[in-house]
Amino acid sequence: MVNSNAESSRLIKNALTVDVEDYFQVSAFEPYIDKSKWDLLPHRVEKNTQKILDLFDSKGVKATFFTLGWVAERYPDLIHRIVDAGHELACHGYEHIRVTEQTPEQFRDDVAKTKKILEDISGQAIKGYRAASYSIGAKNLWALDVLQELGFQYSSSIYPVKHDLYGMPDAPRFIFEPINNQSFKEIPITTIRFGDKNIPCGGGGFFRFYPYAFSKWAFKHVNDKEHQPAIFYFHPWEIDPEQPRQQGLSLKTKTRHYLNLNKMEGRINRLLSDFAWDSMENVFLKQPKNL
Repeated sequence: MVNSNAESSRLIKNALTVDVEDYFQVSAFEPYIDKSKWDLLPHRVEKNTQKILDLFDSKGVKATFFTLGWVAERYPDLIHRIVDAGHELACHGYEHIRVTEQTPEQFRDDVAKTKKILEDISGQAIKGYRAASYSIGAKNLWALDVLQELGFQYSSSIYPVKHDLYGMPDAPRFIFEPINNQSFKEIPITTIRFGDKNIPCGGGGFFRFYPYAFSKWAFKHVNDKEHQPAIFYFHPWEIDPEQPRQQGLSLKTKTRHYLNLNKMEGRINRLLSDFAWDSMENVFLKQPKNL
């Protein structure tokens, strides 16, 4: 049993994850950039993901790369580099369509198509899935049944927070089995509990918004006080402050996307040194108690 002291944050391995998508594929840009234009835009996902692979290699950590089928089809060599480096490859859907915008049939087709693309390129079984913009919640939990039926072992698609674009605040904060009598697991994004609310602290824009000291404290609290592994996520475009700037964005969208991009890589470096990391598969499937 891990003791609740300062050392437990080094004994517990947290899950390090990357959502492999390009800057123009984020949900917030849907009203501004038509999917038919994606191939006409400068692509930066391969270069940025390679930079992440080099960073992880320098730190000796493994991670899970939730990858779009659209990206995998265009950059199969990148997929080979991910798996050859010993990282876990997982599914992020084909072209970043939110589950809330899909019927069960459309969702099944999208996920099955992407799973096959990733498995054909990598030669590995795909066990994990993450929904675009954490778009699985109370109104579409049927998606978890579909994932289990398609052979996935886990999803990391529920964010137990209240947010204007996503969230299921009443969901469990830590790993749970949402389907009765099945081994399929949902692994929610990390939150910290304040009063009667969950505060998001799992990465992405929140990690760029908060001072680093808060994020470090939150992860230490989850490890040291709650004796649970945390999940950290980010995107390749978040370490790319030189990415093409989009015009005509709302102030909210502009702020969320571009805030502190120039600080992200340095903060990730610190986080990788301050905590122990591994892939979703190794943290939650092979070592479910993580102790």
